Amino acid sequence: MENVSCVKEFILLGLAKNKGEEKICFVVFFFFYMIIVAGNVLIIITVNSSHHLNSPMYFFLCYLSFVDICYSSFTVPKMIADFLVEKKTISFVGCIAQLFGVHFFGCTEIFILTVMAYDRYVAICRPLHYTTLMTRRACGWMVFGSWVGGFVHSMVQTLLTTRLPFCGPNKIDHYFCDVHPLLQLACTDTYFVGVIVVANSGMITLISFFILVLSYMFILFSLRRHTAEGRQKALSTCGSHITVVVLFFGPCTFTYIRPSSSLSEDKRVAVFYTVITPMLNPLIYTLRNEEVKSAMRKLWNRKVRSERGGV
Repeated sequence: MENVSCVKEFILLGLAKNKGEEKICFVVFFFFYMIIVAGNVLIIITVNSSHHLNSPMYFFLCYLSFVDICYSSFTVPKMIADFLVEKKTISFVGCIAQLFGVHFFGCTEIFILTVMAYDRYVAICRPLHYTTLMTRRACGWMVFGSWVGGFVHSMVQTLLTTRLPFCGPNKIDHYFCDVHPLLQLACTDTYFVGVIVVANSGMITLISFFILVLSYMFILFSLRRHTAEGRQKALSTCGSHITVVVLFFGPCTFTYIRPSSSLSEDKRVAVFYTVITPMLNPLIYTLRNEEVKSAMRKLWNRKVRSERGGV
């Protein structure tokens, strides 16, 4: 099926319904985006500057923060800018680029969260083999595999969409370009493409979720042999990861594992995995983690001392 599109740009209907809502949304989401960037950059700087945060868990956390920044940056700045303009347009090329970026970084985040669950499983259930299994080289290959997996998934979604003909209308009931809204605008039967899209997303989500659940089932079973203090420490590190997984996987599963029936509902749910989760990730991992908080305090004290020394 060759692309015979005559549509050169799309109009995004966005989240707000009137000027008053748009002004409020601009302030709120601009504030949220600043927190996303500042919080995740702080995590990256803290992990890379602290000699104590050199375990695989923090290696993965650093990449998770980087992915969160990239993921949100493909949707939130455009959404914020659209709150200030009357006509919210995006070019066809820009729309496809946004579609690719959202699925690339979104899928990469799913894989990194899955790898982090495996890391917790090895640390708690096979502690004697941890240093052998989770070497820096092995962790690097896991992250590389996550990037490759995200790229392959995104290429499938993007190529399937770009080969569809778009003849009009060109209004997307969303605040960014995604697969389901574009399928509804295509001027051809998209049932078969829709099935492949859902199967592609569903397979990745279900397999990753199955690995996550299996990892934590083994972890909970293994914790019965630990002391009360050991259980509390293990559950503290796992608790942060489980919270992030629920916040990210829940909305993603709702949106991508089923055929879309209500785009208005989908775009409200999308706020959770494109804005709320990337914003909360740094807070979740710092508020529940004494090592990260201690490293941040040392980094801050070092900065204050250097500034005083330079005065």
